[in-house]
Amino acid sequence: MERGLSEKHPPEKQLSNNSYSSDNEENATNITTNLNANHHDHPETETCDQLVSQSPKAGVKVEESDNTSHEIEEVHHEEKENDEKIGDTPPPEIHYTLETVSQDIDQLITTLSATPKDAKEAIVEEEKEEKDEKVPMEIPVFVEKFLDLVEEKVAKHELTEGKGKWGQNPEEDSSFLEAVNRISKLTSSLDGLRSDPNHAALISRIGGIQQRAMACLEDEFRFTLEDIKHNDQDPNTDAKGKQHEADRCVLQESESAETDNFLGYSDDAVSKLNRIAKEMIGGGFESECCHVYMMIRGQAFDECFAEIGFEKISIDEVQKMQWEALEREIPLWIKAVREYASIYFVKELKLAEAIFSNYSSISSSLFSNLTRSVLIQLLNFAEAVAMTKRSAEKLFKFLDMYETLRDSLPAMGALFSEEYENELKTESTTARCRIGEAAICMFCDLENSIKSDTGKTPVPGGAVHPLTRYTMNYLKYAGEYIATLEQVFREHSKIERADSTSRPRYESESQNFNNDNDEENQSPFSNQLVRVMDLLDSNLEAKSKLYKDIALSCIFMMNNGRYIVQKIKGSTEIRQMMGDPWCRRKSSELRNYHKNYQRETWSKLLGCLGHEGLQVNGKVIKPVLKERFKSFNVLFDEIHKAQSSWVVSDEQLQSELRVSITAVVIPAYRSFMGRFSQYLTPGRQTEKYIKYQAEDLETYIDELFDGNSASGARKRP
Repeated sequence: MERGLSEKHPPEKQLSNNSYSSDNEENATNITTNLNANHHDHPETETCDQLVSQSPKAGVKVEESDNTSHEIEEVHHEEKENDEKIGDTPPPEIHYTLETVSQDIDQLITTLSATPKDAKEAIVEEEKEEKDEKVPMEIPVFVEKFLDLVEEKVAKHELTEGKGKWGQNPEEDSSFLEAVNRISKLTSSLDGLRSDPNHAALISRIGGIQQRAMACLEDEFRFTLEDIKHNDQDPNTDAKGKQHEADRCVLQESESAETDNFLGYSDDAVSKLNRIAKEMIGGGFESECCHVYMMIRGQAFDECFAEIGFEKISIDEVQKMQWEALEREIPLWIKAVREYASIYFVKELKLAEAIFSNYSSISSSLFSNLTRSVLIQLLNFAEAVAMTKRSAEKLFKFLDMYETLRDSLPAMGALFSEEYENELKTESTTARCRIGEAAICMFCDLENSIKSDTGKTPVPGGAVHPLTRYTMNYLKYAGEYIATLEQVFREHSKIERADSTSRPRYESESQNFNNDNDEENQSPFSNQLVRVMDLLDSNLEAKSKLYKDIALSCIFMMNNGRYIVQKIKGSTEIRQMMGDPWCRRKSSELRNYHKNYQRETWSKLLGCLGHEGLQVNGKVIKPVLKERFKSFNVLFDEIHKAQSSWVVSDEQLQSELRVSITAVVIPAYRSFMGRFSQYLTPGRQTEKYIKYQAEDLETYIDELFDGNSASGARKRP
């Protein structure tokens, strides 16, 4: 009877009937107890007939006992009639809602979770009174009602196409997520019954509903990841000014990205993504959730490359590119590396940790895989550039890349796990070493440029040679990278040199000279720098011999020497590297060239102003005097004509030369004129032989080294 009630009536009804039956049994028991108590009050062995005959009240007691028996029979009869009425009355229909049935589901899940797994999988065995049969574990009826309600909610979500399913009704969104959560927990709790054929249909239905619900969550996860703020930049124009389809760049420019917490996602969007990810992963759909995240965020990084202007270029394509085109790509690569390292990777990690806050290992893995693909692309470009044809002109772009790899990538180590950090360090170090080794070869190639310049045509006017300008400007520019070059030569100079076994004499001399410098200057790069300077000096000395005029050769060496010294002094880093002894030695060489120039040019002219041979026995020999004035005029005209076309571009050197010439020539000429001009007949002879006054000579001397083709000194009016 109790089993029948439990199947046909709700729990409340069962409780009332059981209470009623229990009360009847208690009454019957009390009555029986009273009877037993009355019986023990008269332990005598007399029979009832004797008691009746002996006591006048005996008949009354027997009558009361008969009445009690009738009452008991009436109670049992009434109970039987009530049971029959209850069995014939159908139970009242219960109205289920998702909220009410969810409480029963939660209680069921709690019960199943507390039950050992073996007990869930076991089949409950009960012995029946008539036959022995096995009864499977029963699933409550409200489970089916719960599945009906959840399936209805899922179908409603499936009918809404495209974006905008979520956010309009937050309560409905929360209700859907809670329902999906219960479906996932129910699936896990009933997992042990999969092998039971009696529950196969139910388990299959639960799995199907879960699949459909997770598909809805996956779509919403994808839509939310794609639905982010527009970039401030014109969406129809990329970094190179080319038109393309309107698109959204998920990675903002540097200024906006620094103030953006989640790379364009609002806090509400991140919160929603977190809840969806939690339900999908908790329900066993981790791979689907991670796949969507990787796909959308991977596209975001690709779009960021497009915004920066850096294109995906394979190693083969880099090898085939002209240097002019590749030179334009390198600054874009540098910008990409710096912005990814300092801004985007930091924000991406923060985004992954916020969305997958309950699963740190998943967020770390997703972040590592996303960034690894970007870093491999950037490092492959660096290695491809390092394999291109090397030349000295490419050095500074390579040094820019070297500094970028050196300064940017190590800062990212804290963002990754220890294993991936070591892998990143290995790959970035490999790329940096190849760039560094290429840079050393390029700087050393400057030696080849100097050695190969063997032209036999002298520079007109003894001006600064193009090789000198190129080399010194190259070294001055290198001074801006002095710390990097020091590091490159110190860490990557283990390169076999083609001429390592046959170094010329001047190298050993330069090394011996450099030993006088401070110990800190004894670095591979400082030695290489001195080597280049000595090579240049030797080359210029050879070129100076191309001039037939020794004076012009001296001007050539002074021009180039002064240019070298000025460039060295103009770069604090290079000057410190070369050292003060080198500068003093170079200045001493310039003074020697200056003296040689004066001796070769003005000694002959001053010889015309000498007193020797002009007098015999105290008398001036006029023919000799006239010849002296005539020779002086001719020599000065020749010097003026020639050296006015010579070039001294350094104003200080030009002024020093003119002042030194004036200081030697003008006093000697004034003295000669003052003593011997009186011996010439005034008038025609004076005008014929005294062509210049001292002031005229000063004017003409100031015209020297202007680089003008003068026709000769003009005669004063």
